[in-house]
Amino acid sequence: MTKEKVAFLGTGLMGFPMALNLTRSGVPLTVWNRTQTKANPLALEGAKVASNIVDAVKEADIVISMMSDGPTVLAVIEDVLQSLKPEALWVDMSSTKPAEGRLQAAILLEQNITHLDAPVSGGTKGAEDASLAIMVGGCRDNFERARPIFKMMGRPVHVGPSGTGQLSKLCNQTIVAVTIGAVAEAMLLASEGGADPTALRSALKGGFADSTILQQHGQRMTDGNFVPGGLSKFQLKDLDNVLAEATLVNLSLPMTEDVRNRFAYFVSEMDGAEKDHSGLFLELKARNGRAS
Repeated sequence: MTKEKVAFLGTGLMGFPMALNLTRSGVPLTVWNRTQTKANPLALEGAKVASNIVDAVKEADIVISMMSDGPTVLAVIEDVLQSLKPEALWVDMSSTKPAEGRLQAAILLEQNITHLDAPVSGGTKGAEDASLAIMVGGCRDNFERARPIFKMMGRPVHVGPSGTGQLSKLCNQTIVAVTIGAVAEAMLLASEGGADPTALRSALKGGFADSTILQQHGQRMTDGNFVPGGLSKFQLKDLDNVLAEATLVNLSLPMTEDVRNRFAYFVSEMDGAEKDHSGLFLELKARNGRAS
């Protein structure tokens, strides 16, 4: 068990269960959230809840940020930069742009603070089960330093230099979004054609079409359960970041562009921002004139 003190910034939908797994594993943990009431229950599990962000980070050897987007992470870094311990390690587990990850690293390095970009995949279930896929960019020595912490939250893999963790997450989000679109079409076709979607998912288990998205999100679609595990507004944000990165390297990603536009419609025109990203099924039903 690591003895390094950890500060966890951002105890929202994903951050709360991630921090919970750390404190239950015996990590000396201080947590902070802009809305403190969201962090307070962690005190019952042994974490210290800081009333302000400077108090959260000033004694931390490792700082973990789990924020909504890249600009928010950069603003938080600016707020606490002068209060960080020398030779602290900042681990950003938010989903941002690769360039934002590299910028974080450059800003922190000026104060002799090291950095990893380490976004995650697996949704709230993966966060609760400590089974997250953790894609880590940055110096390998820093990765090895953080590995014990990562393993309390999931399965870490070092994917390359600074920014490549975020690049890997964008690749992940492309696959997730396009697969959600395909699963939605399959579930709607099955139900409209007279097949039992639940039986279909069972029949496809173990075959080439099987996936976590088919089994978990396919069930959500069948049940009409769109309580968020992954918010559609964040899926849209990630897809915008994917396409921005593709533009930088002169690539056209037509399937990603199409599903991005569908999520944009779902978020802006169907009040889907706070629904689970499997709610793209509702957009598909709407475009086919089926009542939701």
